[in-house]
Amino acid sequence: MVQELDPVDVVTIGAGWTGGIVAKELTQSDYEVVSLERGGERETEDFFTVHDELGYALRYKLMQDLSKETITFRNNVDEPALPMRRYGAFLPGSGEGGAGVHWNGQTWRFLPYDFEIRSRTVDEYGEEKIPDNMQLQDWGISYEELEPYFDEFEYTAGIAGAAGNVEGEIQDSGNPYEGPRQRDYPLPPMEDTPVLELFKETAADLGYEPFQAPSANLTDRYTNPDGIQQGRCEYCGYCERFGCEWGAKASPITTVLPAARETGNWELRTHSDVVELLYDEENQRVEGVRYVDRKTDEVYEQPADVVALTAYVLNNVRLLLLSGIGEPYDPETGEGTVGKNYCYQNFQASARGFFDEEAWNLYMGAGALGASIDDFNGDNFDHSDLDFLHGGNIAINQTGDRPIANNPVPEGTQAWGSEFKARSLEYYHSSVSIACQGASLPFRENYLDLDPNYTDQYGRPLLRMTFDWREQDRNLVEHVGPYLEEIVSEMGADTISSSTSLEGSFDITPYQSTHNTGGAIMGSDPEESVVNNYLQNWDAQNLFIPGASAFAHNSGYNPTGTVGALAFRAAEGIEQYLESSELLADV
Repeated sequence: MVQELDPVDVVTIGAGWTGGIVAKELTQSDYEVVSLERGGERETEDFFTVHDELGYALRYKLMQDLSKETITFRNNVDEPALPMRRYGAFLPGSGEGGAGVHWNGQTWRFLPYDFEIRSRTVDEYGEEKIPDNMQLQDWGISYEELEPYFDEFEYTAGIAGAAGNVEGEIQDSGNPYEGPRQRDYPLPPMEDTPVLELFKETAADLGYEPFQAPSANLTDRYTNPDGIQQGRCEYCGYCERFGCEWGAKASPITTVLPAARETGNWELRTHSDVVELLYDEENQRVEGVRYVDRKTDEVYEQPADVVALTAYVLNNVRLLLLSGIGEPYDPETGEGTVGKNYCYQNFQASARGFFDEEAWNLYMGAGALGASIDDFNGDNFDHSDLDFLHGGNIAINQTGDRPIANNPVPEGTQAWGSEFKARSLEYYHSSVSIACQGASLPFRENYLDLDPNYTDQYGRPLLRMTFDWREQDRNLVEHVGPYLEEIVSEMGADTISSSTSLEGSFDITPYQSTHNTGGAIMGSDPEESVVNNYLQNWDAQNLFIPGASAFAHNSGYNPTGTVGALAFRAAEGIEQYLESSELLADV
């Protein structure tokens, strides 16, 4: 029996960064918001005993339960798709705060180039530069339009960094390639360490422009514009895959959710698994959502004036497909939009240096403690004679070498036994890695749809992912890889292990990043996108879908900063819609 509840102004599906920002903004404007979260409640105090590397980093205590719901995967349409039964390439979170609890804190703004990537590519190189099967498109919004929302996210979260471009003036520190910002970061950058200093000195000597990376690991106590207080990072190294017991890593449970709770207008319902959006196709609106209480198995319908689909990327797309909202993407014809432009991240170019005469305290670290160069990112370098587009951020990160997962040894060393143990101890504090976080561009053959063979615990089709590397990805790695080797060599490494080529198909089994994007992309044309530039769905005007599912491609950065900006943009659009009940006029 389905129980219908009293209607509310807004319901969010998920209570992570996107759901939390929407909830905070709308409740502060005196709207009633209910957030449905399929995981449990979380508080900072829950993490005082979480320095358990085996439990959290390797047994995934903060992640989605794959025995209840997973995805199926294949490299191409001629292969059978099989379920991902154990974690590999990416780690979707579960519970209050979502993946914003276990993230590492690296917080970037995408480049101005990213938001107008097709137009800028055609203007600079001609349309023939874009491969026939590359579905490159503009986002329907410019960096300049999105800048105020980036600023709002950074000051809400307390991001630490050094501005490189303030109102068009290039600064002495920071990233000179970033888009112009209206003011500096709210907190100064993280501490330098000997190995980061060595990287920056070497990169500068080679003619690059290094800078300290921006971070959501706070460098001082901070009170944000909502009056929410956060602590200072202690550089313990337990960031990624862990919650922060000090409240010193900005997350939804330390920022936006407490602010929403303080209004008295927000209700969080945990263990609530949304199974369907109640779509009225004739009237082009979503009447509410149907969800299951995981503790009791009771089924509820929650009516709402606005539904904000703020779950993880893959869950956003799956709920749209399950609810029959929008036209599913067809890779054979290129028609349809839901599931289109799935992109990942290309971390395949890297170089690790082993130093015989050096020793650093690499156990000390933080999730976003690092230094970068952007000389090979976006269109910051000439692509005229290159057979790929975009690029990636090159970085060295001192995230804290926890002992179970970090046992670097030179190539040729056995992966077990006495030799492995001796060499891993020898190089535990004497080995550093530099990697390129390469952009992932959209191709016609990479997409998301519903699997015809596998279902979840409720009998609903699982989401199916079809994805493989393309020549674009291989050529990017082959171009950037030798520069990584050069930097490590100039840093003084005695032995170098590197990855400078990309062979074979994408392998979903080893961890790479949780940076899945696309499938419900934004744009200015309903024929080419799922949402407009306020993240409002073209087929259901009271449905808003912020998050990385809206990315038309993935840049050479971590996505969270751009996710946060789009969520603030969506919240503004929701409020305008609640006031007018119309499609937003300036889209």
